[in-house]
Amino acid sequence: MGLLRLLLIVVLASVTRGACGAEIVGNSSEGLLEFSVGKFRYLELKKPFPEEAILRHISSNVTFVIFQIHSQYQNTTISFSETLLPNASETGTDKGLVSILRPEQSMCTWHLETLDPEPVQNVAIPLSYSESDPIPGGCNLEFDVDIDPNIYLEYNFFETTIKFAPANLGYARGADPPSCDVKMGPDSRWRLQYDVYQYFLPENDLTEEVLLRHLQRMAEVPQVQANAVKVVTLTADDKTSVSFSSLRGQGVIYNVIVRDPFLNTSTAYVPTHTYACSFEAEEGNCSSLGRVSTKVFFTLFALLGLFICFFGHRFWKTELFFIGFIFMGFFFYILITRLTPMKYDVRLIVTAIAGSIGGIFLVAAWWRFGVLTLCMLCVGLVLGFLVASVAFFTPLGNLKIFRVDAVFWVTFSCIAIFIPVVFMGCLRILNILSCGFIGSYSVVLAMDSYLYTSLSYITLNILRRALHVDFRRAFVNVPFQTNDFIVLAVWGMLAVSGITLQIRRERGRPFFPPHPYKLWKRERERRVTNILDPSYHIPPLRERLFSRLAQIEGLFQKEQPAGERTPLLL
Repeated sequence: MGLLRLLLIVVLASVTRGACGAEIVGNSSEGLLEFSVGKFRYLELKKPFPEEAILRHISSNVTFVIFQIHSQYQNTTISFSETLLPNASETGTDKGLVSILRPEQSMCTWHLETLDPEPVQNVAIPLSYSESDPIPGGCNLEFDVDIDPNIYLEYNFFETTIKFAPANLGYARGADPPSCDVKMGPDSRWRLQYDVYQYFLPENDLTEEVLLRHLQRMAEVPQVQANAVKVVTLTADDKTSVSFSSLRGQGVIYNVIVRDPFLNTSTAYVPTHTYACSFEAEEGNCSSLGRVSTKVFFTLFALLGLFICFFGHRFWKTELFFIGFIFMGFFFYILITRLTPMKYDVRLIVTAIAGSIGGIFLVAAWWRFGVLTLCMLCVGLVLGFLVASVAFFTPLGNLKIFRVDAVFWVTFSCIAIFIPVVFMGCLRILNILSCGFIGSYSVVLAMDSYLYTSLSYITLNILRRALHVDFRRAFVNVPFQTNDFIVLAVWGMLAVSGITLQIRRERGRPFFPPHPYKLWKRERERRVTNILDPSYHIPPLRERLFSRLAQIEGLFQKEQPAGERTPLLL
């Protein structure tokens, strides 16, 4: 009897038109997964063993049910029938189906399976809605399923983009669905609004258990509104696509709530998640995001920056090398990334070489010409760049007006130039502030190579904006959790300590060292005219070099034997 009952359920489920299983009287058959409305259930799927989920005793005031299932990175397939049809099944990590109920129907079934050779841990839940609630994906014209409540996610190094199908107005059981595009009045689906929400998982936590637990906070409307951050509200006239900055290794959950402001009702789409990386990639996967080349580069950069933070003003030439390195390295990295197909490690090495050349050039320019204003302009512009980056790291960067590149770069440049202009009357203070803030921030970048911190995106977002044209449309929200507070405290402590130490140590000293070339020229003239100076008797450089070469050449000549060499005369 149990086998006959199971066969009857399968046959009736396959007959439905993409809605759900037919109503069956009796207890659940062995092997079925019993679900309750609004209750999460953990389950494990294995490749050769598909499962069937069943929801019984559906209330008569429910008009549609959304069944959703989630996994971390292994794909799961959900369908209305055992036979997988493109318009009646979905495959992925965060997928769901809408079951439109018929009159007198009180039970639904769904078929679950996986093609992954390894067992897949999942969490699933059915959610019920009434006829006044909007139907997510009810006006789908882009994706395969007729009514598609899913959010489709794509990501690359720069941005993460979510897309979803427009919703439709709710309707009673047995009634015809409202037309999607026949009219655009207030009694059509064009009155609906879409709230896009973003939720960050704990930093540096890639565990499956944490993800599945936090996904439960993003499935229902009240929980989404209570736990997530609303990023933007879209109208029916807007494109149902939103972009965010990619945060590699950081778990993020996205969801969309469609609202009917006329009836004051709402429905949640199926939430989706990403880490902006692959768990299965052999190189650069989520478990090993930090490249060795990145760690070496930023560790050396941080050591130099830490020295500049505390001693930069005293060691003026070293600071100029540091500033020249940043200037040349930043612009050269953008140039070679946009114009050449070099691999990342090669680009980093070339950037280090170009940055070193830029640092040497700035030191040489100071040594020869001694133009303090020009050198301090470079220093002030780097500090202005950091200040402007911090400004656009705040919610100011998400304003719609700054999605226009011209407005963004003009505003950014004005902020960067404003800093050296303001401090042009007190160059020593400007220099010490630059040493403190820029040098200490290099430590933050190095810490990000070993321990994730959102503060690295202060400058990384600007670099992405310069490299990727479409990054202008991305929202640049980042999590701010325990690690970030610690790193922020370290950054502030280093900056304040370095600035305070240098101000106290430089009190009563000359503001800046004198022109090196003039000192060298004056010293050379003094040596020529002062015969009492011991350096006066030092041979010229050319004679010293020839003398040293003669000594080295003598080391390779055979030693002449001692004794008489003149032949005896007869």
